[in-house]
Amino acid sequence: MSDPTVVLVHGAFADASGFAGIIRELESAGLTVVAPPNPLRSVASDAATVGAVAGAIDGPVVLVGHSYGGAVITQASAGLENVTALVYLAAFGLEVGESCASVQQPFPPPLLASTSVPTPYPAVGAAQGPDLYVGKERFRETFCADVPVDMADVMFATQRPLSLAALTENATAAGWKTKPSWFLVSEHDNAISPDAERFMAKRMGATTDSINGSHTAFIADPVRVAAFIKKALGG
Repeated sequence: MSDPTVVLVHGAFADASGFAGIIRELESAGLTVVAPPNPLRSVASDAATVGAVAGAIDGPVVLVGHSYGGAVITQASAGLENVTALVYLAAFGLEVGESCASVQQPFPPPLLASTSVPTPYPAVGAAQGPDLYVGKERFRETFCADVPVDMADVMFATQRPLSLAALTENATAAGWKTKPSWFLVSEHDNAISPDAERFMAKRMGATTDSINGSHTAFIADPVRVAAFIKKALGG
């Protein structure tokens, strides 16, 4: 069997460019990597988009999701026979009937709960409600505290919004129930509570490790995170 193709799925407030360091690490090891755009409009439609990309790949696939991207790979993978493993990077591993908002309710609210800002207009291409951004004043602290200030400024300026509807939409499938999973907890995550991450990892029976980093620890330490992803590929 050929080596799996790694499909990297970004989360909210970002695009796939944040995976640059991981892509370099994985491709230097001879692996094939794809990082498609995640529309950030709804769990179901985003999963359909990512699922179409992964399903069209000839051969095995490992899906890697960051943050909201975890909810997307959870839903998409349930119907994809060529997906052999799931990797969650500070991500949402939802149960059926659960949303990104509801799974966090038993835990102390992360900083993101007070630093996200709704748009004054409806989210285009999503169900009713606004888009959400992270406000500039505390963007770095909330999202990427372990990157340089100038990089955080660029990440703020280029952030992609998540529709509020996507945050509150319930998952209707959970691929981790039938596929092996790996979960990397970010110990200093201010966007998702690390306790919530550990809860989701334990529930799915994931092979779990932690990293001493922010919500986007893979940007600051791509070597460490790429090594974790390789474990899901049997490397």
